[in-house]
Amino acid sequence: MPIKSIRKQLGLVRPYDIVLVILLMVFSFVPLSIFTWQQSQVSADSGVVAVISIDGKEVRRINLSDKDNAETFTLYPKKGQYNIIEVKDSKIRVKEDNSPDQIAVKTGWISKPGQTSVCLPHKLIIAIESSDPPVEDDDYDTITPM
Repeated sequence: MPIKSIRKQLGLVRPYDIVLVILLMVFSFVPLSIFTWQQSQVSADSGVVAVISIDGKEVRRINLSDKDNAETFTLYPKKGQYNIIEVKDSKIRVKEDNSPDQIAVKTGWISKPGQTSVCLPHKLIIAIESSDPPVEDDDYDTITPM
């Protein structure tokens, strides 16, 4: 009986249905290709900066483009709280903290613009930004009403 039901189901499929499914599968990869292309536009020569902020206030800015910067330092957001930050080989991470969930520690190394490491209990955010100003071709936004 199962073979008959499969043949019956295949009888409902039209040739254009197969084309439509293949087109939908191909178009599903368009966002990935656009994102990959945008990331490739950030050249290796462009500057990368790690911005460390606590409770919304910037406390430190570290240039990650410098390959020789290796340092470890401790930040104290509030009494009884600490975050040990490590910078090495153009990457940065929260090496250790005393928060209960350890999410920032588990995030590990970050180095590319757009990546973040967040320790919510301590209100600490490490955000990677490009230090190069954005290229402006014209005065229009990406989405402009007609």
